[in-house]
Amino acid sequence: MPIPFRSRLLTTSCLIALSLQAFSASAIVVRHDKPAAQYLASKADFPPLATFYNIGVHGTLIAPQWVLTAAHTVFCLDKGQTIQVGDEFVKVQGRYSHPAYKMGKQHDLALIQLEKPVLTVKPAQLYRQSDETDQVLWFIGAGGTGTGLTGETVDYKANNGVLRKAQNQVTAVTKSDLRFVFESGDEAQALEGVSGNGDSGGPAFLKKADDFYLLGVSSRVESWFKGVGEYGVKELYTRVSSHADWIDQVVAADEQSRAAISSSDGFLHEGMTVEKMPKICASLSLAPKTS
Repeated sequence: MPIPFRSRLLTTSCLIALSLQAFSASAIVVRHDKPAAQYLASKADFPPLATFYNIGVHGTLIAPQWVLTAAHTVFCLDKGQTIQVGDEFVKVQGRYSHPAYKMGKQHDLALIQLEKPVLTVKPAQLYRQSDETDQVLWFIGAGGTGTGLTGETVDYKANNGVLRKAQNQVTAVTKSDLRFVFESGDEAQALEGVSGNGDSGGPAFLKKADDFYLLGVSSRVESWFKGVGEYGVKELYTRVSSHADWIDQVVAADEQSRAAISSSDGFLHEGMTVEKMPKICASLSLAPKTS
């Protein structure tokens, strides 16, 4: 039986029904039996976090001029689009997705080149070892929330951009992905949680001394009969260690060579058309307001 793809973004038909407000989002879904305040996070919990849209959707600064994210998030990340890294607003110079990626499948990675380097934030390091199984990692994201008993219940507008973090353990790895399961009770981590709608591209990371290491990139859900954020749901993060060589090649290459080893596809979601994209992207823009 094929594994269902569930993007962490709603379809454009839902977006239009919301008057182009944005996609429903859930930052981190948490345990029902832990104080909600314990999950609250700040930028200091993961300084290299990048945010693409006013609904959330994230990436990670891995070099002063490069952000790593999921390929299925790049539909509005055209040249000139504004994103935020730390407290800086920076514009996109280019996007380069993994050449083997197809919507809902493996290799869900993209690199975003920035017009200028971000020098106020120390980039995360790529995790290059192959010992991820059983490691306990952190997630972080902005949007709505809920608990494992209910799944998502609070949307991004009600949450108003509050960051949350959670732990989860890598239960299995493939060449492309890290797998996590949202456990409850004694099987769960102290601050067990999973990412939800609007958290695409966000990091699975750990901290060693003063350095942050990026091990995975939030990609998709692979559970039948489980809603996003319910206990027992399984989710996949794209595995950084097995894609590190491709990431290095893209960052080091010249523009012509990058085009030859990447995809320029915008990976438009259901209901998105080229004609609709300017309006959609304007509605999601993070461009700072001018007085």
